[in-house]
Amino acid sequence: MGKVVMNASVSVDGFIAAENDDPGPLFAWLVSGGVPLDDSGVLNVSQASYDHIRPYWDQIGATIAGRHVFDITDGWDGKPPSGIDHVVVVTHRPAPEGWDPAAPFHFVHGVEAAVAKAKELAGDRMVEVAAGDVGGQVLAAGLVDEVRMDVVPVVFGSGKRYFGSVEAQHLLAGPDVVVQGNRVLHLRYRVRL
Repeated sequence: MGKVVMNASVSVDGFIAAENDDPGPLFAWLVSGGVPLDDSGVLNVSQASYDHIRPYWDQIGATIAGRHVFDITDGWDGKPPSGIDHVVVVTHRPAPEGWDPAAPFHFVHGVEAAVAKAKELAGDRMVEVAAGDVGGQVLAAGLVDEVRMDVVPVVFGSGKRYFGSVEAQHLLAGPDVVVQGNRVLHLRYRVRL
């Protein structure tokens, strides 16, 4: 089975969005370079960011996100983001009315069930967990192997926290990867058990 990785772009003070879910400048680094990150024609990053992010994206077999993220993105119109094969949505509610059952989205109750389903779908590939409340719950459950952060030079002051509402201490090793891109610092930490 592949490892479980928590990931997001984050402000220097630890927020992934403002209180109103606006990510502000957190994704500016994805359009601030000259190297295409995918085939969209939109995402262009520095060479250093490409060399770090593209191999990571290629390893992801499934992504776990919360229902709130699913709702504010309109379910990515039924197409998982960044070429991901499957999205597992942690929710207490059923799929939206009229949702295409053939879309590669799986609605489950609870983070343990989400990780189990995502691992099944990903096989030997990586499971990515979106940071925020769901990511924090997966970390608190001891199911995260690695934490990745794309740290952007902005201070929000308040907003949606990278680790959600995690209250207990969790030790990380490293960082074992530090990559400077254009207006972003990519960090990778292994979770210590």
